[in-house]
Amino acid sequence: MRDSKGFTVIELLIVVVIIGILAAIAIPKFSATRERAYFAAMRSDLRNLAAQQEIYYADNYTFSDIFADLAFVSSDGVNVTPTSVSSSGWAASATHSALGAAEGCAIFYGTATAPSSPISPPEPGELLCTR
Repeated sequence: MRDSKGFTVIELLIVVVIIGILAAIAIPKFSATRERAYFAAMRSDLRNLAAQQEIYYADNYTFSDIFADLAFVSSDGVNVTPTSVSSSGWAASATHSALGAAEGCAIFYGTATAPSSPISPPEPGELLCTR
């Protein structure tokens, strides 16, 4: 009798096919998770900006579009842009460099004009995202 050790080609092929199927299932899930994280970072930055604007307004009775005055720093990859700032309101939008300019979030308060890019929130103070 022959003493055989190791795996046959069929057994190895079956293992490779199973790993391929698992990878095909896991990779799209990972991409969706990463996209949700980008949107969470944009939402968080806009909420932080809103808090900083409130603090600034309490001290100066006006809003500011200068982030240094607000002590506001956005997250890595997030681009927060003030679109309209006056003494009676402010608006800002956020995009993420990994998603492109078509995807993003927006918020406005007071009598500021709602940002048109990437979306226009219908209610003051409501934070909306494209997804």
